[in-house]
Amino acid sequence: MFPPELTDSRAFDIAQAMLDGFNRHYRLFREASAHAKQRFEQADWHGQQRAQRERIEFYDKRVEEGAERLQTEFNASALSMDVWQQVKLHYIGLLTNHHQPELAETFFNSVTTKILHRSYFNNDFIFVRPAVSTEYIENDEPAALPTYRAYYPTKDTMRETLIRIIDNFQLKRAFEDLGRDVDHVLNAVAAQLGDYRPRANFQIQVLCSLFYRNKGAYVVGKIINGFSETAFALPILHTPQGQLTIDTMLFGEDELQMLFSFARAYFLVEMEVPSAYVQFLRSMMPRKPRSEIYSAIGLQKQGKNLFYRDLLYHLRHSSDHFRIAPGIKGMVMLVFDLPSFPFVFKVIKDFYPPQKETTREQIQAKYLLVKQHDRVGRMADTLEYSNVAFPRARFDDELVVELKHFCGSLIEEDGGDLVIRHVYIERRMIPLNIYLQDATREQIERVVVEYGNAIKDMVAANIFPGDMLFKNFGVTRNGKVVFYDYDEIEYLTDCTFRRVPTPRNEEEEMSGEVWYRVGPKDVFPETFEPFLLGNPIVREVFMKHHADLLDAAFWEAHKARILAGHVHDVFPYEVAKRFKNQRRLRAAQAAQTTAVV
Repeated sequence: MFPPELTDSRAFDIAQAMLDGFNRHYRLFREASAHAKQRFEQADWHGQQRAQRERIEFYDKRVEEGAERLQTEFNASALSMDVWQQVKLHYIGLLTNHHQPELAETFFNSVTTKILHRSYFNNDFIFVRPAVSTEYIENDEPAALPTYRAYYPTKDTMRETLIRIIDNFQLKRAFEDLGRDVDHVLNAVAAQLGDYRPRANFQIQVLCSLFYRNKGAYVVGKIINGFSETAFALPILHTPQGQLTIDTMLFGEDELQMLFSFARAYFLVEMEVPSAYVQFLRSMMPRKPRSEIYSAIGLQKQGKNLFYRDLLYHLRHSSDHFRIAPGIKGMVMLVFDLPSFPFVFKVIKDFYPPQKETTREQIQAKYLLVKQHDRVGRMADTLEYSNVAFPRARFDDELVVELKHFCGSLIEEDGGDLVIRHVYIERRMIPLNIYLQDATREQIERVVVEYGNAIKDMVAANIFPGDMLFKNFGVTRNGKVVFYDYDEIEYLTDCTFRRVPTPRNEEEEMSGEVWYRVGPKDVFPETFEPFLLGNPIVREVFMKHHADLLDAAFWEAHKARILAGHVHDVFPYEVAKRFKNQRRLRAAQAAQTTAVV
């Protein structure tokens, strides 16, 4: 098919208006990210959390504004397909020297699909595939920072170079003892690389912007020596006295994957050329999809777009069928998956059992809460889509029957497609209850400790999971336990944690019913025990490490600290890796050696 001739005088103006809307969006996005440095320097943790939450809403607001402008000025919904194709060609021309062309293309899709009926989406005026390359984009303005800086130390100048790397970020708050911290980094590098010999190309490449999240700022880079590349990250935190310190050093793809996990809040990072940051990060984490990297750096709409392209590509190159997901069926969600694809699809049901007093709107609000909240590595991120057309032939008949029965208002068959009007997509994990069925004693011990740690991390982030049954938690490939069922989630500070009252008489003591008053958000932690600890091994491990979760005082104490304004530290790495804990361990070992001598 030949491209249309550019004959409609409105097409260029529409394309320019669309790009103006995107440019405004990205300017505001960058400003929110750039201000993270000042908030970090001022220890404004509540401001940082607020900025992370508000920035997520920017995109949808700008899309609404863009659609409204096009409709008001150009009556966009009435334009012919031919005009829209011309708009797209003009838009491509405007992106030739743009620094965020892939994001601008996604914005174009979002605005046009907001205006037009989905029957248009099979046509070629939207960006089904990228039209503008993101390779080798750089900001050529004289005062602009490059994507990364390269440093060329020798073994003798390594310490000096590391100090210069930190100084170049120009943080306006003093370090407690930067020389000490750099010595710890040198020791960590030596332990990781061994007695390395610098090659001709020995260098340290460091991304020019710090990555901010929660109470931390992260230096992200890699050490290159010959054919060897070692990814690393340096978390910078505040000490209790208000000075800065390098907390530890993370190495390699696995530890970086944990830092950039789908179960953590999006980073605030100031980027002129986001595709260059993604390319750099992908070189450090080659197994991590680009969609997840875009999401991790706050560009979750671009992540959604790339994920959908990955799904379409996978469907073209696979032949298995969507099926009802293994495990215990949910009361409010119908969950299905494609065995060859590592994600699950969740659709809100039209009706629920009597014990579930909720609505579709309330469930959607819970998922939005998690999207905007600090997920502390313990709550899975969800991708939310509307009007997704799946090939009907790829669905098991049993699944279609269930979808039509439980989710009939959201299902439509359109030719050869099964259209789902609203769906959440999450990374697939092994449900914890299924994992425990076949686990060895050692695996049970490890995962039960992880389960309790997951709940305590959520507590630190002001989250009460609501339904703490094992079926609502999953085990990742790295052995982390992550929560993924959000329909009963609440802010910890909105709940009241109580002990079960002492019975006043024999009738109350023998009653099979709840005889005491229970408020709408009252929680009785001691009642968790019968539902969670039926397995003797599980009970033994849980009571050894996490018995405090059955005590209302534990929950109320954390609630009080949060209400007093305290923001807890939750680390995306093992606490034992912290340099200060390693110092304490070495001091204790030295003291023990001295005592023996």
